[in-house]
Amino acid sequence: MTNDQTQENHVTTGATVWLTGLPSAGKTTIAHELADRLRAEGHRAEVLDGDEIRAFISAGLGFTREDRHTNVQRIGFVAELLARNGVKALVPVIAPYADSRDAVRERHAKNATPYLEIHVATPVEVCSERDVKGLYAKQAAGELTGLTGVDDPYEEPRTPDLRIESQHQTVRESAASVHALLTERGLA
Repeated sequence: MTNDQTQENHVTTGATVWLTGLPSAGKTTIAHELADRLRAEGHRAEVLDGDEIRAFISAGLGFTREDRHTNVQRIGFVAELLARNGVKALVPVIAPYADSRDAVRERHAKNATPYLEIHVATPVEVCSERDVKGLYAKQAAGELTGLTGVDDPYEEPRTPDLRIESQHQTVRESAASVHALLTERGLA
């Protein structure tokens, strides 16, 4: 294989990087930082933001367990399709239920598409202080129910490919740890 072929394979190998964690854990911020770094290296990278997906692909779905499962499966389908076609699909989506995440992982395995599960394991106390979208404040005021990790379940991954405690490092350091894992797996 020539150096040009190696570079082409290096840049066009797709993968899904699923960042799961509580609301305001830092998933989306880390994903955007990582996407910028990957693009600067010549990779094709897309961030499939959970809020954007809900607005366009999963419009009309609520937050019941069934609707959350359907949403995760839709996102997983799109991510696998992108990854199978040479894109690094970065997916900062809560995906609170282990069986939903497992189904996405299985879809990727069935198609031999690389999949990494990253647990952004920021404690609920830190997330509620960050409260990027004001969800914790609304929940505390009684204006919102079903907040993942507060009054709705969040099943932490038992064996993620990487666990990040974002409260102990910068966004750049968190993204670098995901990049290091991609590199270790031959995906970056």
